[in-house]
Amino acid sequence: MANLDNSDRAYKKGEKTGAKLYTFPTIPDDVDVKSIRGRLGMTQEQFTSFGFSLGAIRHWEAHRRRPEGSARVLLMVIARNPDVVLETLHG
Repeated sequence: MANLDNSDRAYKKGEKTGAKLYTFPTIPDDVDVKSIRGRLGMTQEQFTSFGFSLGAIRHWEAHRRRPEGSARVLLMVIARNPDVVLETLHG
């Protein structure tokens, strides 16, 4: 059995060790792309400036396809702070 240091022993006993516990947010199963774009006052063509293809935007808005995980995360960031994304992409 591996040697346990004091913090490992304390943790196993349920004592506070000073370790930080991180919780990770869940990524929503669906994102309303048309709503996000509408709040920004952007056309589908303008929304491509975030790096999405026009075809993908049209499919998402027509509910023929759903954005994959990383696209959903980016869409969430765009919904909250589009300027950060645009500054990052376009310097």
